[in-house]
Amino acid sequence: MNKGTFRIIHAEVVTPRGIFHDGAVAVRDGVITYVGSTAGLPSGPKDSQETIDAGGSYVLPGFIDVHVHGGMMQDFSEPSKEAFDDITKLHCSQGTTSMLATTMTLPKAVIEQVLEEVHQYIHSEMPYAKLAGVHLEGPFISPKWPGAQNPAHIVPPNRSWVEAWEEQYPGLIKQVTFAPEREGAHDLIRFLREKGIVAAAGHTDATYEEIMAAVEVGLHHAVHTFNAMTPLHHRKPGTAGAILSSPAISGEIIADGIHVHKAGIQLLASVKTNHNLILITDAMSAAGLGNGEYKLGDLPVIVKDNVCTLKESEGTLAGSTLTMIRGFRHLVQEIGLSVQQASEAASLNPAKLIRIDHLTGSVETGKQADLLLVGKGNLDLQKVWVEGRLFQE
Repeated sequence: MNKGTFRIIHAEVVTPRGIFHDGAVAVRDGVITYVGSTAGLPSGPKDSQETIDAGGSYVLPGFIDVHVHGGMMQDFSEPSKEAFDDITKLHCSQGTTSMLATTMTLPKAVIEQVLEEVHQYIHSEMPYAKLAGVHLEGPFISPKWPGAQNPAHIVPPNRSWVEAWEEQYPGLIKQVTFAPEREGAHDLIRFLREKGIVAAAGHTDATYEEIMAAVEVGLHHAVHTFNAMTPLHHRKPGTAGAILSSPAISGEIIADGIHVHKAGIQLLASVKTNHNLILITDAMSAAGLGNGEYKLGDLPVIVKDNVCTLKESEGTLAGSTLTMIRGFRHLVQEIGLSVQQASEAASLNPAKLIRIDHLTGSVETGKQADLLLVGKGNLDLQKVWVEGRLFQE
């Protein structure tokens, strides 16, 4: 599949330096070669280079989802090329150009199967959204806060497991989510810091003090902030209070109007202003589909009106059906973030988190042409390019 060569003119181009009104972007062989005003756009070659008049639209960087479990009846925890194609195709159609294959709290052998399948997939031609690596959500979590994870598979943090996986698949694991208060967690954090892997608190019973002690050794991220963690109390700030008060911790948020109240998202966004607010979907196998019965990992889930709950534990949220474009719209239209702020939460910030911002995550010359065309009115998604290739159903 050839990488694209094209130009976009008369757009509102959102960049880390601000928005170019009546802006333009030029792409050659899948790489951005110009970002600036339409008036300053160099003349293109006299070949078949396509010119797209995008008046009335934004050009945004493609979304990067670091916490997504599946979609279209498929789950990363039941790995296959067909499953990965279905998941990445769905989310690409909704603006995601890179993502982390996110596991669950599962038996060690199943996790190792996921790692092997993702490794194989990454080294093949990925036709839709790119898998940038793996996010291990568990099995090193707290039995007190399993959420929609299967408690039968929870184990204490185990550095030796992660060391062996990293040795076998160097650079594949990008993020590990665990309960930092559990025995062995600090040793794991030190290894993750040494390897440049995101050390993330989640599904945790940690006190404020335990989180801050973990920060001292390298903890620097929190998954689905406010969900499955000790809450904020004025005398016991808990994990939520530590996330809100510490600039060293970046915070994920599921902006679907279900997982977190509007005021909670606004509060998190007000303190995470230094590239440390991360929009995620936490999407499960029901994403892209309707009401019905599905699975998250190996647990049955009921979906009704976009609310996903465990079948055996009514009221326990079990992932979401969110897509990144819907989360992006929610941040702008309901939470009040600017388009640029929401774009950073959905693209540049996650790229920085998993250290791929030199390749993607922003509209800048020299980066991959992972681009979106989004209407200015209702923020409707119009076009998606992955490395300059136009996504087509």
